[in-house]
Amino acid sequence: MEKKSPIINSFVDQALRFATAHQLLTPRGKYIIALSGGADSVSLLLVLKHLESELGITLEAAHCNFHLRGDESLRDEEFCKQLCRRLHVPLHLIHFDTHAYADLHHVSIEMAARDLRYAYFEQLRRDIHAHDICVAHHRDDSVETVLLNLVRGTGLRGLRGIQPRNAHIIRPLLSHSRQQIEQYLDALGESCVTDSTNLHNDVKRNKIRLNVIPLLRELNPSASQSIFETSLRVTEALKIFDDAMQHAIADVTTPQTQNPQLTISVPRLKQQPSPEYTLHEILSPRGFTSAQIEQIYTSLDTNPTGKIITSCTHELAFDRSTLILQPQTPTPLVRPMHIPETGTYVLSDNLKLKVETEECGDRYEPSRTADCASLDASDIKFPLTLRHIAPGDRFVPFGMTGTKLVSDYLTDRKKNIFEKRAQLVLTDAQQRILWLVGERTDNRFRITPHTQQALRLTLQ
Repeated sequence: MEKKSPIINSFVDQALRFATAHQLLTPRGKYIIALSGGADSVSLLLVLKHLESELGITLEAAHCNFHLRGDESLRDEEFCKQLCRRLHVPLHLIHFDTHAYADLHHVSIEMAARDLRYAYFEQLRRDIHAHDICVAHHRDDSVETVLLNLVRGTGLRGLRGIQPRNAHIIRPLLSHSRQQIEQYLDALGESCVTDSTNLHNDVKRNKIRLNVIPLLRELNPSASQSIFETSLRVTEALKIFDDAMQHAIADVTTPQTQNPQLTISVPRLKQQPSPEYTLHEILSPRGFTSAQIEQIYTSLDTNPTGKIITSCTHELAFDRSTLILQPQTPTPLVRPMHIPETGTYVLSDNLKLKVETEECGDRYEPSRTADCASLDASDIKFPLTLRHIAPGDRFVPFGMTGTKLVSDYLTDRKKNIFEKRAQLVLTDAQQRILWLVGERTDNRFRITPHTQQALRLTLQ
């Protein structure tokens, strides 16, 4: 296709500059164009056809028929077929029962169509070994997104609007306005189809498009361009922000090597330029809402040790001068297990307890590792019970003579609330604690020179 007018030349050059600036198109790459038949996607197809030989790229189109608008859906499909046939662009077609999908997954029709569309595009991309999927979002779409995010409430990232690239989704027309797209089609003498649902202001985005943006243009005819340019500046500023935030997060957090916990130092958090936003960046990806994060932040000074706040995926506990964060785990972690005799008992998918007896001779060496305990078997009565600790549990720590609350012992060992909750004890038939599992045995059952038979307990 040849460029024929200043409008066409300007439109194509602008698309090329934008694609180059954001590294959207790779020479000799293969690209899928999401083609609905509307003005935006038709313009996208046509401008990429203009650039096809210049960049040496290969184009294929994909059209989704969602069967939501009766004859209009069939009209759109036929239009896309004829357009691609005329332009010699291979076209991939797929039909969806969108209502059935929405009912099955309990989502809106709009969300169902989005899920189906992008899942299909990605699968097609893999099947035909395409580089990326080109979609026809334009500048006005990005401006609408910024305004919608502001209305709903947003952080800094919501002010970026729509991004030129999101994984394998690219948007070569993002710097163009809707008016430029219409002028481009007119200059080419090309037609398109119109989705009648876009003409009614019965959804939030269309209200922004039809009612709010025209009012803003009365205040500033270049309002859309100004908002779009601001969103680009926010995107660049966020690169600096994200780098600084990663350093801040690394400074205040300590991953645990033995478990999936993350420890947040409250004193170091308070030293950050923006403690609350640093906390937000840590907790928001883990499912905590803005209201929960504000609650956590305002509680830092009162330090309610032992308090737990849960998100949909994680738990956060206040623990002295730290916050402890971990993925949610089922409760109880291990079901109480009765052990009637020696043998190997499966506690969970990755945990077993081996119970065996050993004869003690003069050279008998009791276990000294955390995952194995050797006890005098003479006074131990079966059945044994393995369970989590309970309020009021007491034992005589090895080497001591008096009893001590298990909770106090664990506190002295600086165990946090999650570690305490996960702690197991092994008791005998008289409910006496034999072993604080992985921590310490009870002194009443220690091996002595008079021990004839040992009970050996091994966690595997």
